[in-house]
Amino acid sequence: MAKIYIKNAEQIEGIRKASKLAAEVLDYVAPFVKPGVSTGELDKLCHEFITDHGAVPAPLNYCPPGYTPYPKATCISLNDVVCHGIPNFNKLLKKGDTLNIDITVIKDGYYGDTSRMYFAGEPSIMAKRLSKITYECMWLGINEVKPGAHFGDIGYIIQQYAEDAGYSVVREFCGHGVGIEFHEEPQVLHYGRRNTMDELKPGMIFTIEPMINAGGKAIRSMPDGWTIRTKDRSLSAQWEHTILVTDTGYEVLTVSPDMPSPPHFIRNNH
Repeated sequence: MAKIYIKNAEQIEGIRKASKLAAEVLDYVAPFVKPGVSTGELDKLCHEFITDHGAVPAPLNYCPPGYTPYPKATCISLNDVVCHGIPNFNKLLKKGDTLNIDITVIKDGYYGDTSRMYFAGEPSIMAKRLSKITYECMWLGINEVKPGAHFGDIGYIIQQYAEDAGYSVVREFCGHGVGIEFHEEPQVLHYGRRNTMDELKPGMIFTIEPMINAGGKAIRSMPDGWTIRTKDRSLSAQWEHTILVTDTGYEVLTVSPDMPSPPHFIRNNH
């Protein structure tokens, strides 16, 4: 089994700073998300904010085996795009579009990773509900995090909640360890069974980032080698936080002044 890093105090502090900056990028770009703005322009704004704060965007030129280098600083996934949407200056937002903006920064050698959903103008009731349920899925998963729990507990609660709402969970992409590298062990699945997979231990840091589809869970890859869409062209949504396992529970590292508040049922419990 691949090694899961247990981070020390110095590493945790570095990852905390990188994670905070990643979240602040999402605060900064929010007012620019509106009809008529291109996804390329949003990417440029994020890129400049990141470099102005002494960091670099991790996705730019990222090239895992079997891929071509990723050409942009962010992933911006529109409507039926599940993940890895490539920003484009020719792609203008239309009224009612839903989009996920995914930010990973490298600051002082440490990684922070987070994403949020945005709407260009007023979204459909269906899009709003999908985003809300996906957000609640993420937080239900986060709320499972504590020493002695298992990664399967996180996947279980997310899958149950999404499917009870009539939605499906994408299987091919998942959360992951992060901080010292962009993608580390373990894989954090957003479906599964309780009391399965590795046990959570203090010092582990990973993302929880469910991708939830309004229709079926099947996906298709686009010819650019990166963009992933729903096979049935239904809407998809995703939210992501970077989480530290503490001695007593969890700490969300990707925090910023304008981040959305946790759902009321989480605030009451933690």
